[in-house]
Amino acid sequence: MPSAWTFDEHAATFSPDGRWLAYVSDESGRSDVYIQPYPGPGGKWLVSTTGGGRDPVWSADGREIFYREGDKMMAVGVQTQPTFSLGRPRALFEGRYAEAEVGRNYDVSPDGRHFVMIRSDEAEPPVHLHVVLNWFEDLSARTAAAR
Repeated sequence: MPSAWTFDEHAATFSPDGRWLAYVSDESGRSDVYIQPYPGPGGKWLVSTTGGGRDPVWSADGREIFYREGDKMMAVGVQTQPTFSLGRPRALFEGRYAEAEVGRNYDVSPDGRHFVMIRSDEAEPPVHLHVVLNWFEDLSARTAAAR
């Protein structure tokens, strides 16, 4: 059985009521979001079941958890009473947003409908490169012809 120090676990965040902890772990071989009771005892539940996850954030009412999966912002419904259960992950939107080296660099409004994020200025490299030779001569000829 692996020791508790075998996996990289980080980005822990408490639920609004302080009874649950969401965090990221690479115990599955990729970064995934998990939830477990705090301070315990109890099991843990995988939140990011579709394609990994990072940067978890609880909604203000504790009924939803948000996380990033690649360029997608994901949401999962959470029920803690009378028993714990998770909904299915769903994509809210997709876009190129900056990633933080440590921790998260976005936040969610109290109503869970608005996000504050830093748009990434990292553009995809161009697929095609067009080179125009003798462009100045061509421009001069077109200008002269237009007169």
